[in-house]
Amino acid sequence: MPKPLPRQTMMLSRYILLILLTLPMLTAQAEDDASNIDPWEPFNRKMYVFNDTLDRWVLKPTARGYKFILPDFAQQGVTNFITNIYDFNSFFNSIFQGEFAGSANAGGRFLINSTLGLLGVLDVATEMGIEPFHADFGQTLAVWGVESGPFVMMPVIGPRTVRSTVGYFADTYSSIPALINDNPIAWTFWTVEIIDYRARLLDAEDLMTGDRYIFLRDAYLSRREFFVTRGEVEDDFSDFDRNAEDWEEF
Repeated sequence: MPKPLPRQTMMLSRYILLILLTLPMLTAQAEDDASNIDPWEPFNRKMYVFNDTLDRWVLKPTARGYKFILPDFAQQGVTNFITNIYDFNSFFNSIFQGEFAGSANAGGRFLINSTLGLLGVLDVATEMGIEPFHADFGQTLAVWGVESGPFVMMPVIGPRTVRSTVGYFADTYSSIPALINDNPIAWTFWTVEIIDYRARLLDAEDLMTGDRYIFLRDAYLSRREFFVTRGEVEDDFSDFDRNAEDWEEF
């Protein structure tokens, strides 16, 4: 097992400090823009065009090649492996949220699938009746009383809110690949994660109608609200949100 290194501790400390410094700004921004969830629409639309171009020329062709090369069972194994990695984050975020039963589920799934499930490639925990319990740091911030802030279209990872953007990077850089202290491993994992997710969205594109930017924005905000409040989620095509309740149901 890789040993924790001082550089890892320094990295995590910096991100924690960044989060703590960002919280007051999030709340203030949310109060200023409470009447307008998308005050940055001109910038967001330009970023959407960038993402759409990147998707058309790079991500979609790569995702199609991924689906062509890998059989269905192998693709499911990759998805299971990625989900298992983030069960580690769900375990800690559930504790931060006071969801102790959920943390037991997430932690139990991680231990069982990491061992009996061959590092998570097989979802043995679900077969044993241990249901997924997903939690991310953006949701944790919401439980702590931090407002969502305005909508923002991020490069590559797509639609977000200010709060979920902070949560995304906090989860990313506190995930197991980031803690291993091996950049090639971490970047390979994150690249495969994006390709796997994009491949599972290929069949959902026909659901998008009208102004695609508005569709993505409204679908994301609706879905994110359901996730944060632990409601029922049905729009599993709306964003790159690795911890949504229906993560495994593509």
